[in-house]
Amino acid sequence: MSKAFVKETEGEADLAQEAPDLPVGTKNYMTPRGHQQMRDELHQLLRVERPKVVETVAWAAGNGDRSENGDYIYGKRRLREIDRRIRFLTKRLESAEVVDPDQQKRRDQVFFGATVTYATAEGSESTVTIVGIDEADFGRGQVSWVSPIARALLKAHEGDVVELRAPSGVEQIEVVRIRYGGAE
Repeated sequence: MSKAFVKETEGEADLAQEAPDLPVGTKNYMTPRGHQQMRDELHQLLRVERPKVVETVAWAAGNGDRSENGDYIYGKRRLREIDRRIRFLTKRLESAEVVDPDQQKRRDQVFFGATVTYATAEGSESTVTIVGIDEADFGRGQVSWVSPIARALLKAHEGDVVELRAPSGVEQIEVVRIRYGGAE
């Protein structure tokens, strides 16, 4: 089918949603650091990147034939990407509920923002920090509060053995240490 009859442009189908949807009926918890990073990114897109791209597209449009003008075509595509990201960030920031782990009163129990060291049945230890959905980065040891590991750890105390229900099966893990603040 010709592109003339299709609404989306080439490559636009490749652009997947950038972060998982929030589970229905849940709040968008976020650490102060994660909230600030999202605000900074939004500011960068609105104040720096978007105006530059708009300027390039306007200049390219003034050069005549737009059908073979690479600056115009790629500028418009980049503008759509930026606008999509701005809408996403705005929506997430509007629904965000910032929770400061440093303000946690019950530091003997695992809650949002906790950094937890746990041991598996084989004896290997791992440390994770429970953060918001948009902040999760397993490579840095940050897991979403809705992830299986975080769900298993929530409300546990040091020394508790909890069941981790993962796709690979049920595993027993022991909470070794709980910390708050400065662990992000």
